[in-house]
Amino acid sequence: MSRSMSMRSRRDLPPPEKTIEKLENMVAGGNYYEAQQMYKSTSARYIAAQKYLEALDILQSGALVQLKHGQVTCGGELAVMFVDTLVKGALPYYEETFDRIRKIYDAFPRISVPHFLGDDYDDDGQKLSEAISAAKVRAESCSSFLRAAIRWSAEVGTSRNGSPELHVMLAEYIYSESPETDMTKVSSHFVRGDDPKKFASMLANFMGKCYPGEDDTAIARGVLMYLSQGNLKDANLLMDELKDLLKSADLEIPKTDLIQFIKYLLPTLERDAYPLFRTLRQKYKSSTDRDPVFEELLDEIAAKFYGIRRQNPLEGLFGDMFRI
Repeated sequence: MSRSMSMRSRRDLPPPEKTIEKLENMVAGGNYYEAQQMYKSTSARYIAAQKYLEALDILQSGALVQLKHGQVTCGGELAVMFVDTLVKGALPYYEETFDRIRKIYDAFPRISVPHFLGDDYDDDGQKLSEAISAAKVRAESCSSFLRAAIRWSAEVGTSRNGSPELHVMLAEYIYSESPETDMTKVSSHFVRGDDPKKFASMLANFMGKCYPGEDDTAIARGVLMYLSQGNLKDANLLMDELKDLLKSADLEIPKTDLIQFIKYLLPTLERDAYPLFRTLRQKYKSSTDRDPVFEELLDEIAAKFYGIRRQNPLEGLFGDMFRI
């Protein structure tokens, strides 16, 4: 295509408002698939013309209206395309852009999967199975969108790990919407976030519904993950906030050897006391062996606080935990 034809095609693109109105009407009329194809093809033309802001308007509108009508797969696909357009346009991380991402995030459905079968569920559990399948689709669609947004935010320089606010949003959605909650994944995103109080609230909620023996493991994992990042401040804040939340509910943090280890570890790391740190690891090894990732986290903590380098840093389970 000649340069003059390319310039003419850019001028010939209609204002996005007309396209948005037309496609929203299509979705409202139940023509979800046809509208989806048009959202994709139309936004692609604007992107080819380097009209990234117009393409973003179309894709955001499409994601919101599809999600509003319960079309999670379609809405999630357009949401990811929204982030891809941010990348293609090399657009910076502005507060306004974050607000647009949050608006799409807020549009994803939140429907709790029932924990108990009631009269609404047939004997063979078909409806429950359908509810769980739908929850998996929702969780994966939203997670794909937010993971893409986190990668983009890391590329444009908000933080080496990506936007802390986006990590918190992803942690919240995985915890509240996934039918099989992966607490390691939830904790890894909270730790890269900026809201240890919200993390403590989630842990308190988890303690009220987890199996016996999972509560102290979840608490220890959160603290050790913070410490593996060199973040002693938020590790202490997490424990203090959790203690206050449980006290107000007339509950308390589990009194186990693993929690006792964490309580001893936190003040130890405030001092130049590597021999004491090593002694604690040896004394409570049977407790920390309950989760295979704890030893790797403790190796990284030794490196961060005492300069004791690991032989294979960031490999194995530890490295997997902090992948986006």
